[in-house]
Amino acid sequence: MSEETDIPVLGPQPAPRAEPAPPRRKAWHPEAAAEAAALLRRIAATPWLVGGRHDELIAAVRRNEHALRSAVARLGWVLIIERDLVRLRKSPPPRGQAWACQGPSPAACSWFFLLLAAAESMPPRTALGHLVTQAHAAAAEAGLPTHHDIAERRATLAALRMLDDRGVVERLDGDFDSYLHDEQAPVLLAVHHTRLAYVIANPGTLDPAADPHAWLEQAQREPDAARRMRRALVDDTCVHTALLDEVEAQWLSQRVRGDDGGPLADAFGLVLERRAEGAAFVVPDEAFRHMSELGPMPFPAPGTVAHAALLLLDHAALHGTTNNGPGPGWRGLAEEQVVDALTAFAGTNASGRGGWGAEYAQDPLLLADKVRDLLAGTHLAQLTYAAPSDGDKTTSMWWFAPTAGRWAEEGTADSRAARTRSPRRTPPRQRPRTPVQQGLFNDMETEEDMEERTP
Repeated sequence: MSEETDIPVLGPQPAPRAEPAPPRRKAWHPEAAAEAAALLRRIAATPWLVGGRHDELIAAVRRNEHALRSAVARLGWVLIIERDLVRLRKSPPPRGQAWACQGPSPAACSWFFLLLAAAESMPPRTALGHLVTQAHAAAAEAGLPTHHDIAERRATLAALRMLDDRGVVERLDGDFDSYLHDEQAPVLLAVHHTRLAYVIANPGTLDPAADPHAWLEQAQREPDAARRMRRALVDDTCVHTALLDEVEAQWLSQRVRGDDGGPLADAFGLVLERRAEGAAFVVPDEAFRHMSELGPMPFPAPGTVAHAALLLLDHAALHGTTNNGPGPGWRGLAEEQVVDALTAFAGTNASGRGGWGAEYAQDPLLLADKVRDLLAGTHLAQLTYAAPSDGDKTTSMWWFAPTAGRWAEEGTADSRAARTRSPRRTPPRQRPRTPVQQGLFNDMETEEDMEERTP
């Protein structure tokens, strides 16, 4: 028998090793994905969900915790989930100055943080007057003047409402408004000490007291261009190509539709719209329910300012200049032209039932300021300043973005195409009288056009 002959081995043999079972794929449920997307949109617009007010939403967040954390991690945000609280710690808005126009006053912001400083040493139940007294002591310690007048009480009241909205200091009994006339008004408050640490979304590593400017710069800075672009698409109305730097424009060209922007839009249940002049995440009609879900500045919307802004967009589309604009598709009006146009609009809309408010109709400059804040906040316009050649006066130009082409031109009766979806800040059930065009941008160059000319 040669060495190569197999020799049988007697006795018990070990059982063959079982092959490991392939990992089970997690079943995909469209309903769960839709619920997670709706929750992402909700907490992006409302970063505080408080027990006793949003119990069903908090329970839904806990059910979808993995999907929510995965999505917000791509934005560099932090999601805090507790038994009675959901807090999304977001980055600062992409265009802080434009958003600040619609925000609280500087005085209200100061008293917001003074009340926070006082609340840290308060018992779980305290009187409003006691909290305000401690806030005045904190102001004196910080070297801030206090006046105890009606303007200061209004700012303090606005700060109290912001704290109550966040569930940090909640009103249990009494009426906040009574504080305007009585600093010792009988209002009982609940102080949630564990939530105080979550108020500052971006604490940073520097000491704000030692160098506030350096701390603020650190809190606002995001060095990664991809993360900046993701945040802008989720947290802003749209992204304009003409306003991007070279690295951001490269991301928009190469990654917004593929491995980065597209999946992020899907996670939020949004539709990516890409044009040569920019990109936007758009809310489908079937996903829209309430105006508040679209952010703090929905447009179009009821009211004098929104109506005037819509008319001004029509006017700029017909009479605006395209010379020296930020990019293709932008149309400009000098500020004097804007004021003249608003004055003419006020003359035809100020009278009769449903007419414009007298405060704005009689003060076109005030109306222009409010319209500017609205259009800048919704990223439909931006202002540039230039000194004329004679050096006599600095002029300002209002530049209206290509997104203004979403609405049909003045005097048309029908939209150019059937509308299929709505921009993130344009509620579909709040349709303007001016017909709506398909998509968010105008008809300059579509995504298919871009692909055809791409080598």
